[in-house]
Amino acid sequence: MTARTASTPLRIKRLALGLAAVALLAGQGCASVSRETTGSIDRSGRGAGQVAAMPTAQIDGALRSYGEAYEQNPKDKGNGMAFAAVLQMAGRNDQSLAVMQQVAIANPSDRDVLSAYGKALAAAGNLPKALETIRRAQTPDRPDWRLFSAEGAILDQMGQSDTARTLYRKALDLEPNEPTVLSNLGMSYVLTNDLASAEQYLRQAASAPGVDSRVRQNLALVVGLQGRFEEAKEIATASLPPQQAEANAAYLQKMLAQQNTWSMLKEKDKRS
Repeated sequence: MTARTASTPLRIKRLALGLAAVALLAGQGCASVSRETTGSIDRSGRGAGQVAAMPTAQIDGALRSYGEAYEQNPKDKGNGMAFAAVLQMAGRNDQSLAVMQQVAIANPSDRDVLSAYGKALAAAGNLPKALETIRRAQTPDRPDWRLFSAEGAILDQMGQSDTARTLYRKALDLEPNEPTVLSNLGMSYVLTNDLASAEQYLRQAASAPGVDSRVRQNLALVVGLQGRFEEAKEIATASLPPQQAEANAAYLQKMLAQQNTWSMLKEKDKRS
């Protein structure tokens, strides 16, 4: 085995770690997640989940709209959580964290708020504080599957995948077949380079009606990492308008091209 071939799983893991950080923490299991994929945002405190499905073209408008609403009432839970979520979508993680800090101060016992605050902390790179916040939001007498999933996501990013998977399964005991948890579980296996197990759980997640399109993208990535690029492209573009299908295909190609991952996988297959 050459040194280049030996390094392939490590390079795949580095690629997957960056992707999983987004998939695990950007809305999946970290707030009250809506299964709707219309891109709309409500004002009930569940906006953070709906923002995750928003097309890029709408993000600037959402930033203005929710920014203005936040300025008028920084203590409002729904506006604050939605504004923080849009800020994360725009890559403004430090500002998102600052917004959630203010919302958390105004709503210190609200589990949705604490969960979203934990998500913002994790996105800003403060994983220990994020873990502490999520655990503080959880209560043994009324366990919340979303919080188990969020805690697992953070532990995955800290390299504690075995413990993370135990928490995902606790979440699934409370909410069987929940696609966001199945997706997190699948991405957890990507982090340890168990692509077959990752594909199994991501396929379950992707089969749910109305599931976030990012789940399908993650499934396509995992299939592509196993050398089945044409199948991966079909998964990434199925049942989508032409423009979005083209964007998904380009995204998949870009991800697989990082660090020449696709070429290395083809080369590895030839040597098998």
